[in-house]
Amino acid sequence: MGCVRGVRVEAICGVVRHELIHAWQYYERGTADHGPTFKQWVEPLETDHHCEQYTEPKYWVVCEACGSRDPRYQRSKVVKQPEQYSYGRCGSDISIEIP
Repeated sequence: MGCVRGVRVEAICGVVRHELIHAWQYYERGTADHGPTFKQWVEPLETDHHCEQYTEPKYWVVCEACGSRDPRYQRSKVVKQPEQYSYGRCGSDISIEIP
């Protein structure tokens, strides 16, 4: 497929399919994540578990134990109150970095 503003159309379609899974999760379950209900749709919808970054994040969620970093693009609950959350993969404390 071609490109739109330098981004492959297939990549854009993959992001749309990825986000549609989240929309379905929220509609059906009231919550959206990358857990088992998400993973069941990855292969049938020919999308990926993670989305490619097209812009720089405004914030980074950083695990205090292992140093893993996850991007955030808006001021979400976890960005506003990191002390109330833990890192999903290991349960450790998190901090927020602003680039």
